[in-house]
Amino acid sequence: MTPADRARLVDDAFTDTIAAHTRVWQDCAGRVIAAADAVTAALRAGRKVLVCGNGGSAADSQHFVAELVGRFTRERRAWPALALSADTCILTAVGNDYGFERVFARQVEAHGQPGDVLIGISTSGNSADVVKAFEQAEAQGLHRIALTGETGGALAPMADVAIRVPSPETSHIQECHIAIGQLLAFMVEETLYPEA
Repeated sequence: MTPADRARLVDDAFTDTIAAHTRVWQDCAGRVIAAADAVTAALRAGRKVLVCGNGGSAADSQHFVAELVGRFTRERRAWPALALSADTCILTAVGNDYGFERVFARQVEAHGQPGDVLIGISTSGNSADVVKAFEQAEAQGLHRIALTGETGGALAPMADVAIRVPSPETSHIQECHIAIGQLLAFMVEETLYPEA
């Protein structure tokens, strides 16, 4: 590969990334605001946020929870939030005893209460364990937010708020999910701590 080829790869990658973010901005802004409002309302009411996903989406779940429990841009009290992908003992025990598709639902059953928020992150929208978590969350009265790719899969119709990134490319969907998570954390802090 020549230097010109490598430069073209970089140009194309950033062009595609920028285009994906622009489409999210144009197509999903209202749903991002609705998701931020739901998280804000839950935290204001003393409720908690549960987040789940697989692979890169598990990392995104943990990243978002870290922003809530730690801080984003404001010095403030910690907020109650759990990444359901983080405890390997629970994941392996539940996966072994009940099947992998139940690893998040079982935790929603344990921790979820009416008024809490469950955020499910799945690029395809068809991750069986995230879908089962949404079923459990609905039964227990949790507000459900889905971050998916453009089709939404099985997850989007189950959500109270579905943010479907308008891209078919997993890498760009994941890039946008990270940006959305950061924006949600920022909006929640700005709303709950406007003078901090």
